[in-house]
Amino acid sequence: MSLTAHDRLTIGELAARSGLATSALRYYEELGLIHSERTAGGQRRYKRAVLRRIAFIRAAQQVGLTLDEARAALADLPADRTPNATEWAQVARAWQRRIDAQIADLERLRTRLTGCIGCGCLSLTRCRLYNPADTAAQTGPGARYLLGEDPAPEQR
Repeated sequence: MSLTAHDRLTIGELAARSGLATSALRYYEELGLIHSERTAGGQRRYKRAVLRRIAFIRAAQQVGLTLDEARAALADLPADRTPNATEWAQVARAWQRRIDAQIADLERLRTRLTGCIGCGCLSLTRCRLYNPADTAAQTGPGARYLLGEDPAPEQR
């Protein structure tokens, strides 16, 4: 099946439909996330299926995936057509694991924040987030982390 001019979008049309700036689309193309064809005059033309790939990329970013991770997931999906249910299910399973891990991380953070802020003292001697057991005091006086010191790796 050959595509007609109606089946292809200019970069401006793609930007308008996707809500992304043309510079972002060129960047996505540079990274290999999306692909275009060139006209005889060198202008980009995108298949309409690229809109779904962009929606996929934006959804991936919403759940915390990097562009590299999105590219890896897109590598398993067809570039020129809408993925079928089986193909989407594979990607969804990988995302579910990622989302579950993020939820667990956020729940741990919520628990620590509630314990810290809930006490009302805001004491660095009791802070369970960045300064457990007041380890910052060993490096000198004052607000060590506000002065530019990084918390020890095991405290991050």
